[in-house]
Amino acid sequence: MADPRGFLKVRQRETQPRRPVPVRIMDWKEVYEAQEKGVLKSQAGRCMDCGVPFCHQGCPLGNLIPEWNDLVWRDKGEEAIERLHATNNFPEFTGRLCPAPCEASCVLGINQPAVTIKQVEVSIIDQAFDNDWVQPLPPTRLTGKTVAVVGSGPAGLAVAQQLTRVGHTVAVYERDDKIGGLLRYGIPDFKMEKEQVDRRLEQMKAEGTRFRTGVAVGTDVTWEQLRRRYDAVVVATGATVPRDLPIPGRDLEGVHFAMDYLVPSNRVVAGENPENHIDARGKHVVILGGGDTGADCIGTAHRHQAASVTTLAIGKQPPAERATHQPWPTFPTLFEVASAHEEGGERTYLASTVEFVGENGKLTGVKVAETEFVDGKRLPKAGTERIIPADLVFLSLGFTGAEPAGITEQVSAEFDGRGNVARDGYYMTNTEGVFVAGDAGRGQSLIVWAIAEGRACAAAVDKFLMGSTILPAPVAPTDRAIAVL
Repeated sequence: MADPRGFLKVRQRETQPRRPVPVRIMDWKEVYEAQEKGVLKSQAGRCMDCGVPFCHQGCPLGNLIPEWNDLVWRDKGEEAIERLHATNNFPEFTGRLCPAPCEASCVLGINQPAVTIKQVEVSIIDQAFDNDWVQPLPPTRLTGKTVAVVGSGPAGLAVAQQLTRVGHTVAVYERDDKIGGLLRYGIPDFKMEKEQVDRRLEQMKAEGTRFRTGVAVGTDVTWEQLRRRYDAVVVATGATVPRDLPIPGRDLEGVHFAMDYLVPSNRVVAGENPENHIDARGKHVVILGGGDTGADCIGTAHRHQAASVTTLAIGKQPPAERATHQPWPTFPTLFEVASAHEEGGERTYLASTVEFVGENGKLTGVKVAETEFVDGKRLPKAGTERIIPADLVFLSLGFTGAEPAGITEQVSAEFDGRGNVARDGYYMTNTEGVFVAGDAGRGQSLIVWAIAEGRACAAAVDKFLMGSTILPAPVAPTDRAIAVL
């Protein structure tokens, strides 16, 4: 453990400082500054001898949190990254993008602010990269087996790295021109600069993973062709079908899905010149949906120097503290102020969108009404309608599942009732040798779940190919450990 009396001596929780708002909205660099080493060490020292570390329960990866907290407190950074990498392939991603369910399960969090687990995690991997402690781990032998991984988001990359390291020849297929999936083009640089993706890919290439970009599986090459060419195929395409809002005025110019705004914007930041780029400069922006994707739209609109940014959420504002029905150590729904929310804009709750209004085919406003609850349903309250001026509306209402992409027609893999690729308890679809991991099989979820499923799916694929496996399997599709692997 870390300092035995650390949680008694240091009661204040200090998170990573953010750059001043007027400065950071002028560029696309990450909003966070480096935390002073002494502060970081004292925060790691707050990790207590809790007996049963419930942070393990909160983390789908089963990260060895107390162990690397202790090592950070003892200034043993190289040992800390070894323990962190033992359960997490990409801590530079989770340390920046995960909402930290581990912190919600921290035992100290029962009556004090939780340990800054996420901040300690990202400091470990950043120090490791700075000191060249992250080295390729190529296999000592090759098995002769081949695997195609379709999709290069966190789930696909985790599958690929695990299988490459045990000796399989792995090719990752990506329909975009660069590897990374939503890590590359969905997450704005102010949350994670793309250097984090690039240097991890260099490690994977050195280990032997092969990457095939600009290939749309299902059209450029069929799933059946991959199935014949490879010994196993893993579907890791994510849950990318956006949830629509079919109300009057939906076809007006100016109403877009959130990703249709974020992806081209990220390409512009990368130095590209996409044809479908949406510039919010000087425009009134309304965002429907209060989740992470909506916050990404807020931060992007601020950097575009939008005239105004308004976020509408149909439900109630979440509480600032745990509700009684979400007790420790569950992951509670809380009112949070992300970095994008700090930068300005208006957040409105209990707002039901009734209609998009416009003139000559172009959006001019959004008609909203107060939300009322009738027989458990959320409905617009009559007589409370008003119009919010809007030049652009971004729908950030979540995702309904994976894109069909010819999977069923070409390899007979079925979809379940929630729009996800169906699978058994070992990540295999109803077609032998075709597996699915991450959001494509789970539905829209957290990055930490994507990596955990990628690692577990890799173990299932390895066992399918070799009869047994030494790879760890942190989670099953049913959220339980796969003990038999």
